[in-house]
Amino acid sequence: MKGDYEAVIGLEIHVQMSTRTKMFCSCPVEFGAPPNQNTCPVCTGMPGVLPVINARAVEYAVKAALALGAKVNLKSVMARKNYFYPDLPKGYQISQYELPLAEGGQVVIETENGEKVIRLVRLHIEEDAGKLIHDEKGESLVDLNRAGTPLMEIVTMPDLSSPQEASAFMREVRKIMRYLGISEGDMEKGHLRCDANVSVRRRGEAQLGTKTEVKNMNSFRFVEKALEYEIRRQVQILEEGGEVVQETRLFDPSTGTTRSMRSKEEAHDYRYFPDPDLIPLVLDKNWVDRIEENLPELPRAKKERYIKELNLPPYDAGVLTETKEIAEFFEKVVAEGVSPKKASNWVMVEVMRIIKEKELNIRHLALSPSSLAKLIRMVEEGKLTGNMAKDVLDVCASTGKDPEEVAQEKGYEVLSDEGELESVVRKIVDEHPDEVQKYLSGKDKIIGWFVGQVMRELKGKADPRKAGELVRRILNEKKGS
Repeated sequence: MKGDYEAVIGLEIHVQMSTRTKMFCSCPVEFGAPPNQNTCPVCTGMPGVLPVINARAVEYAVKAALALGAKVNLKSVMARKNYFYPDLPKGYQISQYELPLAEGGQVVIETENGEKVIRLVRLHIEEDAGKLIHDEKGESLVDLNRAGTPLMEIVTMPDLSSPQEASAFMREVRKIMRYLGISEGDMEKGHLRCDANVSVRRRGEAQLGTKTEVKNMNSFRFVEKALEYEIRRQVQILEEGGEVVQETRLFDPSTGTTRSMRSKEEAHDYRYFPDPDLIPLVLDKNWVDRIEENLPELPRAKKERYIKELNLPPYDAGVLTETKEIAEFFEKVVAEGVSPKKASNWVMVEVMRIIKEKELNIRHLALSPSSLAKLIRMVEEGKLTGNMAKDVLDVCASTGKDPEEVAQEKGYEVLSDEGELESVVRKIVDEHPDEVQKYLSGKDKIIGWFVGQVMRELKGKADPRKAGELVRRILNEKKGS
């Protein structure tokens, strides 16, 4: 970084919880509904209405807090955060301030220098605001469908040092939320959004620089681009002898720049006070303990188990635990008696190829784990070549048919007569004396070319491994002739 500066970054992550209804009313939470369809007097802020807290949202937030290692407060208070904006009909947002749902905790991320622990300040629950829609006439319209949607806000300590670390943190949070089943984490639908507080200082200095808050980041790429620009902007100001102004800035994805939105508010600017319509939220300790006992195995623990117990390489373990659904599919294949490494190879390469091509979640794939296990065994037993098996897999993934049935329909049968295979290998070797001489001169890789010729001659019905062994043996015979 120019002038040997370092960045100091803290994040505020807003996670939309996957509840059926809103935080304080019974309106449905539905993405893409016509504007202002999912509204009622409560979420539109009509006079005299009373909010009622969503118990499922509280349960989800407690589950998230426990998974992140935070301390759940058995008593917390809902507060009014006062500010005026067109999409905030009440003139305040129901949130938490002095007594949040949970405090502390941490998230471990992978960086280029290894693992790094990012400490958390707090996790609290709140409602979302509405949304402004800017039309082609330059007018702004208000859609309150999103107003009142249940949110969790996760606030970090300023432990992040680069845009890449910030992106890695968001990815890890999204992965954990998906494993817990409490948020889809679809950033295009606004399920996961991020505000970042960023400052720069001379490397090695203890005192923090003046921070700015960057808003409007709803993708991992935007987070990186916005922070990269903002860090460069602040360094340039300091290098030119200026002072960074504390303010809130917006990221413009079209230009890759940030622009000033308003002066940065402090907590007192929001005039927080306990919401008089909502009594303190008091949780039963036994209920919290039951939630903790029923937490699923989280991605980091699952990855470590795959490495230690299944002897998978760290890369494989990381790919397979990226989503809970992929991990569950893989484990079911292994449970069928397939070696973890072979199951890993087929799931990571072929199954994930099909998922990407079809743009499907693995849950919607017609292929079952038991069918994939059977297909792998057919290859191991020499009933199918690798290429045949891939072809069969494509059909099974689309139709759900049994691999043996598909192989029979396609007429796939591996040549089992070794005498016939040897005859073809000798024929290919005799027809290509120039290539034989290349092998004899030390070009060992030419064996692959010979195997390719054999497979072509037999229309892919030979076992490539056996063909390779025969090619090598017959070529070595030439050395003594």
